[in-house]
Parts: sequence; structure tokens; C-alpha cells
Amino acid sequence: MTRLSNATLADLPAPVARPGYDRTTLVPGIVHVGPGAFHRAHQAAYADAVLAHDPRWAISAMALNSTDVADALRPQDGLYTLALLGAETKLRVVGSIVELLTKAEGDAFAARIAAPTTRLVTATVTEKGYCLTAGGGLDRDHPAIRRDLTDPARPVSFVGRLVDGLGRRRAGGAGGLTVLSCDNLAGNGRRLSRAVGDYAAAIDPDLAAWIAGEVRFPSSMVDSITPATDDALRATVAAAGIDDAWPIQREAFTQWVIEDDFARERPPFDLAGAQFVADVTGFEEAKLRLLNGAHSSLAYLGLLLGHETVGDAMADARLAGFVERLMRDDIAPGLGVTAGLDTGAYIGAILDRFRNPAIRHLLAQIAWDGSQKLPFRLLATIVDARRAGRPVDRLVVPVAAWLRFLALPRPPMAPLVDPLAARLTALAHDPDAVVQDGGVFPADLVGDPTFRAALAHAWVGLCDASGILGRLA
Repeated sequence: MTRLSNATLADLPAPVARPGYDRTTLVPGIVHVGPGAFHRAHQAAYADAVLAHDPRWAISAMALNSTDVADALRPQDGLYTLALLGAETKLRVVGSIVELLTKAEGDAFAARIAAPTTRLVTATVTEKGYCLTAGGGLDRDHPAIRRDLTDPARPVSFVGRLVDGLGRRRAGGAGGLTVLSCDNLAGNGRRLSRAVGDYAAAIDPDLAAWIAGEVRFPSSMVDSITPATDDALRATVAAAGIDDAWPIQREAFTQWVIEDDFARERPPFDLAGAQFVADVTGFEEAKLRLLNGAHSSLAYLGLLLGHETVGDAMADARLAGFVERLMRDDIAPGLGVTAGLDTGAYIGAILDRFRNPAIRHLLAQIAWDGSQKLPFRLLATIVDARRAGRPVDRLVVPVAAWLRFLALPRPPMAPLVDPLAARLTALAHDPDAVVQDGGVFPADLVGDPTFRAALAHAWVGLCDASGILGRLA
């Protein structure tokens, strides 16, 4: 095999999809920070799909920490293989990344942001990269931020580098642009805007005012399961005749919902299936409560029944039926109407994704950090249901399953992964004590005798396999 590159694209086997455009005509109109697997599987794939329509939306990618991506993809001219996992795995070579920068090339990164051809900056740096306090403002005590505030001309943090680039853009007269967060957290645009605004105000109030007037920070909601690259993927790609240093994989399903708030022209991602909406909040809530809530329910109930993966749990007809009823009859009624979101179709898509035979998603991993996840995934839904007078008998079952999960013997179960593990383990055999502890359950539920009675009843019913199956009816 010959290493993947522009020169070898024409030699790829016929079943492998490849860029449908001339890469020599591409212009990097997007600067992306954090070109990890999710970006390359998600946003870069959307860009790849629209470049035949408009070559101005290619990507210059900047890695803040590691040089691994640049080391792997530079010899390949930025090309890489994306495997779409389903009943049949489909391979596609993505060509949207035309430049790879590393942390040592800060001047080149700032120059890209300042370039008149740049219309959009995107980011997947995780929540930690925003350097925010618990209250949402910039954490000036963060080591990287503290260092950048003393030497803003040579920044090292994501926020500092971004503001440096925006400052150069302002000085060069290139005009405003859009900074689009693609990190998996609610209100990501507002959070990034706050971090940038706080930092800019600390070093240059005039620049902060220019950013407030000329730069837009829309929020977005992203979704697609992206398993890590493994030996099985490498073998699949090699068997297809492709020598690729770093292929990636994801499920066939992908979703990108973007707040329609742009400083300059809007990228044509809708041609690849992205949705531009006035407000992404309803989509975020649907994902959190329907997708994530169902995931947690499958995890705790599935583990109690001896299942290992989401696919195993969905193969259990009683458990799959319970989760579908939970979503359609108990969670969906608490969601408001969101323009552009067909809740019934979304639930159907979630169930199809859970059944995907090519995705091996471990229930034990989904079960991690339950104390941090359940307040948003399930307990908020229960609070809303109680206020609206809707029944919660089915909603409390996965919460009771979590309480039973806490008390499972370890070993043979793996250690409990949760920031409150010590407290929860000590209280695990007294579910009411967990409710009253104050670390997980909101005050509305702690003081609600109807909820606590329903939860206690469900907990007793989950004492053995027959009881669990009875609660799934």
C-alpha cells in the first residue's frame, strides 16, 4: 500500500468515497482549534461535504497541546479515513483540512484568525479549555490565564490565543467574524463569549468593546458517537487498501444544530444536514433528557440484569420496551415545543442508534459519575412531572436502579467511578439517606413525600432479577 496523500487519491479502491472537489482550489475560511477525533469525524466531515459547492470553507486546524495529529496527517496532506459504522461499515476519505498548526506556531494561528479570508473560528477544546469559574466568569487564577494576563503578546491558553488573533484582526481591518463553540456543553456560545469578553477587558478595554460589537458567538449542539481508533479499525482500513496513519470512526448518525447568529456570511453546512435555528436550547434539552436520560436508564437497569453493552441491553425486549415507553410517555411530555424538532422521530432515531450493532458502548462507562449526571438527565424531568401533576412511577425506576447499582459488591463489579464515591458507598444500603444527603437530589424532591414513597417502592421492587423484570412491564 502507498501512504494516503493527494498523489494517491486516484489509486483508492472504488468502494472508498473520496473528496469530490479539486483540493488545489481550496481556501481555509475556517480556523479550528482542537482537531481531535470528534472534530475530524463531525465538523470536518460537514465541511468536506460542502466544499464541492463552495471551496472557501476549508479548514486550518490548530492543536493547542499535542503535535500528534499534525505529525500523522501532514505527510498525508491533511487527508484521513473516516469509517461510518452501521450494519455495513462505509469508508470515506475526508479532505477538508488543508493546514495543520501546532502550539509552537502561535503567530501562524493568530495570522489565520486575522486573515480576511477567514470567516469562522470553531473549537472543540472541552469545557476545561474555557478556563471558567463555577459562576461562569473567567478564572483569573487558572495557571494559563494568570500567565497570559502577565504576557498577553505570547499567550498559551485557548482564550488568550483567540483574543490575540482577534486583536490582530481588528488592527488589520479585516472586520468581524464568528466564533462557534462545538464543545458538548449547554450554552457553549455564551460561555465562550463570557470567557473571551472577560479576558479582553482585562488586557485591552477597547479591544473588548470591538469584540462585543463585531464578533458573534453562537451556541451549537453536536452529537455523534465517536469511538476511539483501535486495531480493528486500522485492520479494516488496511484491508480496504488504505495506508492511513490515523483513521477515525463514528456512527452513521450525526447532528449539528447551530444558532443562526453570524457576523459575516453563514457557512453552508445546511447542505450537509446541519440545522440553523433561532435557539438551540430545546435541542440541548431534548438530547440531555431523551438521549442521555435513556442512556443512563439502560446503564443502571442493564447492569442489574447482567448486560454489558447498550446493544446487549437493547436486545432485551423488555428493557428496550421500557426505555421506549419512558421516553415517549414520561420524558417527552415535559419537553416544550421546539421549532425544527420532531420529538417522535428523534426518539425513533435514538432507539435505532442504541441498536447499532457496530457500536460497542459499555454500560459500565455510561454509569460513571451518576451523581453528576442524574440531576440533569432524570431528576429535572421528575421535578417537572411532579409540578405538572404527571405520574413518576416509571421515571423513578432508573433512579432506583442507580441506588441499587451503588450497593453492588465491588469486586466483582468494578470500583465505583464518581466524585462522591466515598459518601455514596457509605450510604448505599439506605436509599432514603442518599436522597437526604444533599449531594445529588434537588430540594424539590428531598421535600416531596410522594416522590420519596414512589422511589422507595421502586427500590424494593428491584431487589432481584424477577423484581426488576416486573418493574419493566
